Amino acid sequence: MTFQIMTDSTADLSPYYIKKHHLTVLGMTVTVGEETYETIGEAALDNSTLLAAIKKGATVHTSQINSGQFLEVFKKFASADEELLYLAFSSGLSGTYQSALIAQDMVLEEFPSAKITVVDTLAAASGEGFLVEETVKLRDSGKTLTETLEVLSDIIPRLQSHFMVDDLNHLARGGRIPKAVALVGTMANIKPLLDVDPEGRLRQVTKVRGKKKAINQLLEKSLEEMDTAYPRLLISYSGTDEIAQEIKKQAMQKKGISDVDVRPLSPTIVTHTGDGTIAIFSISKKVENNSIKNEKNHS
Repeated sequence: MTFQIMTDSTADLSPYYIKKHHLTVLGMTVTVGEETYETIGEAALDNSTLLAAIKKGATVHTSQINSGQFLEVFKKFASADEELLYLAFSSGLSGTYQSALIAQDMVLEEFPSAKITVVDTLAAASGEGFLVEETVKLRDSGKTLTETLEVLSDIIPRLQSHFMVDDLNHLARGGRIPKAVALVGTMANIKPLLDVDPEGRLRQVTKVRGKKKAINQLLEKSLEEMDTAYPRLLISYSGTDEIAQEIKKQAMQKKGISDVDVRPLSPTIVTHTGDGTIAIFSISKKVENNSIKNEKNHS
């Protein structure tokens, strides 16, 4: 391998995929009531337990990965003189990216020649996972880190993340959206559609009356200006996968779509979205912001 890859548990990658491609994954923690759970490993919190607790009214919140955790991992790669690329959860949604930058500065004091690159994906959930998977393909095809970063700088601004949440109050409580947006979402049969803006923050795109119409529009927006070089969709869900599978069926009937993958959202994301969330990710031809946030590149 030309370089090592690291990411977060928020990327919705399966344990099988992580092991197969030799990824390093750090996990945020989720606190349910007075008990704190890990989000990676054999004892990781599962969505059924989390959603059951949320339905019972339990107070839930997440804790970001801290600088000490990053420092421990970065030191391991630095001492082995291995080149590492860390793809971080959106800085617009978490302080995890900033924690990684602090740890990077600390490890460089001890290992000045360490090759640690930290990139803000400006993405969440399977959007982040999409970028990790593309990075894996590039690395495994023999691309250098520099070559890989050139591709990421092109596709990160073109990643489309469209989603619908049944209960927006979860996002409002976590400070991810304004309370006014959540208020609209509580109105009878009104479904706000959200996306992730160029700064990696959540924003409301439109409001649709009726769940079926909202889902159709969600798929339409995900297919708009889709880049034929990336003819795939990733669909994420919380709760049951019935709606996600129906969207997959519709998507596979569209011309130019060759790959549609359905996967559950991670517990870290579900903590902020609750049950009934549907998200669709794709790469568009359109660019809103043509640069990646890569403040620290010591490759």
